[in-house]
Amino acid sequence: MSVQGLRTISKARNGFAGFILQCKRLEFNYCDWAGSSGGMNAFLTHDLPKFAKANPQIEMVVSPRPHKHPIIRGVYINGREKVICVRNLHHQQILEQANLLKNSSGLKLKKINKPVASVNESVRGIFSPFHGVKHEV
Repeated sequence: MSVQGLRTISKARNGFAGFILQCKRLEFNYCDWAGSSGGMNAFLTHDLPKFAKANPQIEMVVSPRPHKHPIIRGVYINGREKVICVRNLHHQQILEQANLLKNSSGLKLKKINKPVASVNESVRGIFSPFHGVKHEV
């Protein structure tokens, strides 16, 4: 009996297809008559259909917010929300802010004191007086 190899090609299982976008919903709130919502109204009519078609995994919600400045609210899978006020912005700037919320993780911003986060504080590990001690006789 001879041994034969398998004729199938293995599939890569390195997480390539396992990416989950953190942003689950973007809410666009605007006012119909306020001057600060001019860019938002232009964004909703011209740029939002293309943006929504390019990102089908994100729920897009458009709702009026009378007598208030326009905002974009991002809702994330970890339960957090991020809100950006887009008053008096051009529609291209609003598109950039929507992309910023889409690509954000939803985590709180935290200050990074050191450029590298490590379990061990030094290259040699945690200091112990019992290692590397020279005993004099």
